[in-house]
Amino acid sequence: MNNILQLKGRFEKRKNDSGFGPVKLPAKKSVTSLHLNDLAAQLIRIKEYWVKNQDIAGAIVSVHYTRVVAKSNRLRILLSEKGKSPVDSICGAKFVTETLVNGEKIHKHVFTHYVQIEVIEKAISNLTIASRIIEEEFDGKITSEDTEKLGKDYQYSRKDMKKTNFLYTVLDAFFVEYFDIDMSDEAVTEESIITIYRTNVETKKLLAKFGINILETRIIDGTTILLSPDEARLLYSKAPYLIAMSVADFSQIKLEDISDDKIENDSEKIIPNPSNEPTVGVIDTHFDESVYFREWVEYRNMLPPEISLEKRDFYHGTAVTSIIVDGPKGNPELDDGCGRFKVRHFGVSKQSGFSSFAVLRNIRDIVASNRDIKVWNLSLGSPEQIKDNFISPEAAELDRIQSEYDVIFVVAGTNVPNGVTKKDMRIGSPADSLNSIVVNAVDYKGNSASYTRRGPVLSFFHKPDVSYYGGDGTKQDEQIAVCINDLGAVYRVGTSFAAPWISRKLAYLIHVMGLSREVAKALIIDSAAGWRGNREISDTVGYGIVPKRIEDILSTKDDEIKFIMMGTAEEYEMYTYSLPVPVVNGKHPFYARATLTYFPHCDRNQGVDYTSTEMDIHFGRVKTTGEKTKIYSIDDNKQADEGQLIYEEEARNIYRKWDNVKRICEKIKKRAVPRKSYDAGIWGISIYTKDRIASKNREMMQFGVVITLKEMYGKNRIDDFIKMCMAKGWIVNRLDVENQIEKVKYDLDHIV
Repeated sequence: MNNILQLKGRFEKRKNDSGFGPVKLPAKKSVTSLHLNDLAAQLIRIKEYWVKNQDIAGAIVSVHYTRVVAKSNRLRILLSEKGKSPVDSICGAKFVTETLVNGEKIHKHVFTHYVQIEVIEKAISNLTIASRIIEEEFDGKITSEDTEKLGKDYQYSRKDMKKTNFLYTVLDAFFVEYFDIDMSDEAVTEESIITIYRTNVETKKLLAKFGINILETRIIDGTTILLSPDEARLLYSKAPYLIAMSVADFSQIKLEDISDDKIENDSEKIIPNPSNEPTVGVIDTHFDESVYFREWVEYRNMLPPEISLEKRDFYHGTAVTSIIVDGPKGNPELDDGCGRFKVRHFGVSKQSGFSSFAVLRNIRDIVASNRDIKVWNLSLGSPEQIKDNFISPEAAELDRIQSEYDVIFVVAGTNVPNGVTKKDMRIGSPADSLNSIVVNAVDYKGNSASYTRRGPVLSFFHKPDVSYYGGDGTKQDEQIAVCINDLGAVYRVGTSFAAPWISRKLAYLIHVMGLSREVAKALIIDSAAGWRGNREISDTVGYGIVPKRIEDILSTKDDEIKFIMMGTAEEYEMYTYSLPVPVVNGKHPFYARATLTYFPHCDRNQGVDYTSTEMDIHFGRVKTTGEKTKIYSIDDNKQADEGQLIYEEEARNIYRKWDNVKRICEKIKKRAVPRKSYDAGIWGISIYTKDRIASKNREMMQFGVVITLKEMYGKNRIDDFIKMCMAKGWIVNRLDVENQIEKVKYDLDHIV
């Protein structure tokens, strides 16, 4: 086995000096004056509505596009305020799905803007004037050829509208199908967490206008509120235009039912006292302090003192924590070589259920007050399916926390509830958290567990991330042994008991091996995926099953070279053209793959456009032609190439645009064909960073990359690679996991 290598060196940086290019319609496309008149008429009706209804001190307008559109194809002049871009007024986004005559389903973007009446009036004027110009100058239809001529040498002499404004109006109108005021009409029967569109009116005052008076404690993040059924129905009745998204407050979330049957006494309950082991955070039901490993756990009850706890309120949380502290003791077949971990356990729920809104308020305070903890395990989840067009409030809060703090959450993928026979049930919150590692369960044979639920999230993002052994079936040897009290082991199944094993591995990678959370997450995903192609990613298993042993994550086969790199996205492009890949007879006899992870800021109010930052990876051979140096990426990624037109939906589907996990992998073929070597065998990496909303004060974001090279003929060329890297100025460290595992074994064998 070869050790994983850590390469430390310098990434060069480059600002984005390219513009949007000429303002013109796409090739062979056109816009009619009739379409502009229709859009103007729609805005007139919307304006009249908001003139009569002035509760929100402005207007909410939904822009329905003809397709999934890139940032550069969204409104540029229509609905723009002076000195601002139309994107600044976006307060919500979603997809609508339409079925064509041939049965094909297409997605279309819908963006919701909050603007003033004057902005709508200005848009009406622009559309009306532009329509008149098209009628008088272009016989009622302007084509792509017309816009190209107009941008170059056409003599534009109109006084009623500047040429640039005219072209922007035409381009906006081309991508917009229609304007509307979207009204939410869900039936409400239970307490709900509702997110309203952000307006210029403070939330409490705005709700009071509709007869809804709430305390500040029922508001999170300014626009997410907890309402009773009567209050929710009142809001839907009086202001359906205000509701961006709504979910039930899961006051009766059912956890894995852990009773105290099937107890197997364990006479050998010896465990050493903890010393300097890493601490993992657990947020769950409560912890039974009578268990044999109690010295390893610091327990805090986060519920109000007036809430009484019953015996069963301690089962689930104690079981989860038992795996993190000492899981291999009862499950020797899952011994991961990671040793034991201390746990700081926060009891936030009763077994019978909890208010997700209360947990929502709790989690941030817990993480902020325990900054020494890097890995958090959350095995609580909703029995309800996630919604198609927005992230759950619980997942959004986890994503915000992970973008603000240097922590990572491991979240159970949620189970199909007992008694529910619905097939293909989607995962429940907070398993839709994008920054977290979401874990589904498989049985000991590697098959998806019978209780498995599936992704994706927002019709696009891969969830779960990975899978691990959570047990399945009715026999003890098919289940996971956990500890719930001082009587011994019980045997249970569920994603709740798969997730803690991944928490153990992450804690080892971060605390013992000293890796960043970005690299640790990338290693977990890369180890699960192996050489699978991107089309083999499963909605139930994710990228794959994580290996049992930690050394199988931190080492690789003799014919493979695996190395990790860390960096910070300081500019638009971070790159290096100095990775020397061994050359044999003028060619590279290697297959290659790369996994990139990062933790972007996320905005739930942006709906399907949830992640605010995009990192795009290019990895492959470097070739210099004249004054231009180019990376020929192994996935043929041309997104950053000049003159390349790639539609937004294509970029998302093929290159995973806006996904916070990027994985590119070559397919291993029966007939090996080494690739030609360019520029003395040098390869390179480029990381391109783009934001949905341009910001001069964007925080620099960390990223982690795991790269694997597989020798086509089974040769071990790692020593050659190390020597060449050092010659190029790289600092090369071997991650020596064997020494760490021997130390763990020594500690376990010398109980005092």
